Amino acid sequence: MPRNTLNDLNNHLFEQIERLNDEDLSPEELKREINRAKAMGIVASNIIDNAALGLEAEKFRSKDKASMATLPEMLENKKK
Repeated sequence: MPRNTLNDLNNHLFEQIERLNDEDLSPEELKREINRAKAMGIVASNIIDNAALGLEAEKFRSKDKASMATLPEMLENKKK
């Protein structure tokens, strides 16, 4: 079972929104949270893009079983 899932990512992003919405943060703490949120947004976008690529590969595989051999190795969904 994966250590991290898209559900985990979703939870982390909502937790970050809650931290940004904390009215008791000092200006310095808010600045730190804003910087953290920016970094999390960049990483989250990359994770989401990667998941979308995997989904597209699976759609391609399902659509044309004969074309499975043409998928690049990095897109193969092989269990180890």
